[in-house]
Amino acid sequence: MTDFRETLRGIVAMLLCCLFFLINDTIVKAVADDLPIGEVLFIRSFIATVVVFVVVWRMGLLPSVRTQTSRFVITRSICEGFATVVYLTGLVHLPIANASAISQGAPLAITAAGALILGEIVGWRRWMSVVVGFCGILIIVRPGPEGFNSWALLPLASVVFVTVRELSTRFIAPATNSAVVTLVTQVMVTVACGLLSATEVWQAMTVMQFGLIVIAGLSCIFGVQFSIDAMRHGDISLVAQFRYSTIPFAIVLGWIIWGDVPDLLTLLGIAIVVGSGIYIFYRERVRHQSLASR
Repeated sequence: MTDFRETLRGIVAMLLCCLFFLINDTIVKAVADDLPIGEVLFIRSFIATVVVFVVVWRMGLLPSVRTQTSRFVITRSICEGFATVVYLTGLVHLPIANASAISQGAPLAITAAGALILGEIVGWRRWMSVVVGFCGILIIVRPGPEGFNSWALLPLASVVFVTVRELSTRFIAPATNSAVVTLVTQVMVTVACGLLSATEVWQAMTVMQFGLIVIAGLSCIFGVQFSIDAMRHGDISLVAQFRYSTIPFAIVLGWIIWGDVPDLLTLLGIAIVVGSGIYIFYRERVRHQSLASR
């Protein structure tokens, strides 16, 4: 039985992961309005890699990087690289709330994979909550000529990479230091972004743009670290559902920065998605309290 405190730690880590990644996404989308997306992503990823390298070096972990880099660490890192490129490329051409909502197909895929591959017990109430949450996403996205175009296929493709990434994280040996995983991940992401930037013509950037990219890089580091921590603690099927927190975060940032005001249907979808996540958390707590009292 998974300790509820471990699951709670995973949930908190997931919430922080979503917040930092959304800060990164917001900055990348804003800066990429004036600069090539590949250039922005490569510089951001390179900065993040340098910072993580220094941290790992200061921790005295560099000699152990090779021995701790298992096939699961490599698989996770490659999937992170592909997920980053395809999602953020799509994000530049979509409203941030739409892209974020589309990417929330990941919890459903992770829940199914957790049950089928990891053998985790997923009760019918949690399955129903996941389905209801997915319906909320559809209400937010409302597929059609205006809300869903071909660029939306990229965030959808990122769902596949994210699912494999999270499952790979689960199989990483407990003794593997998260900082090492973060370093390998950042290296792979930088390589993927470098390949994308090689197809573009770079442009000169302002000091302000560079400063924002630095902030995005730091946010990305925290996001990766909390993502790793979230998938290594608690019930993966439950923790994964709290990716839905990205949606209200995205709505708020979209309103503040781009003036996108959610309509009533969008607010209804948000309420359904958030409500389903809260209900799943409640049911998990009740189940653990019931088992503990026996």
